[in-house]
Amino acid sequence: MRTTVGIIGAGPAGLLLARLLQGAGIDSVVLESRDRAYVEHRQRAGILEQGTVDVLRAAGAGERMDREGLPHDGIELRYDRKRHRVDFPALTGGRSVMVYAQTEVCKDLIALQLKEGGPLLFEAEALAVEGADTAAPRVRFRRDGVEDVLECDYVVGCDGFWGVARRAIPEELVRVFERTYPFGWLGILADVAPSHDELVYARHDRGFALLSMRSPSVSRLYLQVPEGTEADAWGDDEIWAELERRFETADDWSLERGPITQKSVTPMRSYVHEPMRHGRLFLAGDAAHIVPPTGAKGLNLAIGDVVTFARALTHERRTGSAELLDAYSETCLRRVWQAERFSYDMTTLLHRAPGATPFEDRLQLARLERIAASRAAETDLAEAYTGFPFG
Repeated sequence: MRTTVGIIGAGPAGLLLARLLQGAGIDSVVLESRDRAYVEHRQRAGILEQGTVDVLRAAGAGERMDREGLPHDGIELRYDRKRHRVDFPALTGGRSVMVYAQTEVCKDLIALQLKEGGPLLFEAEALAVEGADTAAPRVRFRRDGVEDVLECDYVVGCDGFWGVARRAIPEELVRVFERTYPFGWLGILADVAPSHDELVYARHDRGFALLSMRSPSVSRLYLQVPEGTEADAWGDDEIWAELERRFETADDWSLERGPITQKSVTPMRSYVHEPMRHGRLFLAGDAAHIVPPTGAKGLNLAIGDVVTFARALTHERRTGSAELLDAYSETCLRRVWQAERFSYDMTTLLHRAPGATPFEDRLQLARLERIAASRAAETDLAEAYTGFPFG
């Protein structure tokens, strides 16, 4: 089997890349180790930056998103029983975000790829990337128990932290930057209408809490919990009681309860792999970088990576110049490090570290008061949250 671009991974990044390449007249093959049902139902991110929304619309994948997604023009910060709303459009020249789950993005892109695009092979496990530093890289993969080879001009690894693409870069060329956090998020899905029409980020002495949503009738909520916590260690009533404590305000706002349908714990880490390119192998998304979810950046960073690659390859095809392809890693990493910085800032602003001192507690409150009182500080948050420019 032969193609111009071999794409490993059918998450939103790999699927969107195939769509963007098709629009530019460049053929591709997507290899995905899981079956279609798994890809369409794995719970991940739910916040789309303005740039991600714009790219999906331009790629013809925005119709259902615009019909069913929930546009959000701000977030609310809660601390010391106070409430402060950050108005995105007023601070960013009109930019906002969209609540639309990654599962739905994948469903839309899969339907388009199967209807209009090139091969999308489910249950095709990538085994290795070979010849990345040659003009003819190859992806060895297994499907239906049979090994095969996908010959390419380029390989893009959208296969996550545990995938094979990153391992094809020689260790002596790699620099890794990482940080693990001594807490995680206990996340729940609940069949109850969201108790607020925008996301609520709460800093509390007992730990962070986040009120989010998946639809007008399904709430997504999170609690900061110690590292290593098991989801089943928390009972439903215990979860709701703790959420109520952490979201408490001085006014009459209340949290609506409902049946909890899913529980999970998300570990918190920051990770960057440099470089993001070796020869004709390009890394995108979690294969190259991970952010704590506080800043809602993971999915959007992955989209930025594949947009950068698609533009660079299209430029090479039109002009014969590989300048943008050669600059891929440097270009992506500028955006990655700004997202890492913002995600770290949001995490340390809102989470109470184990053993935090009263001095550190007061610093957090002072930082939040600064955001509430300073348009400049508030604008910095709004610009980062709604998204750094692609490219």
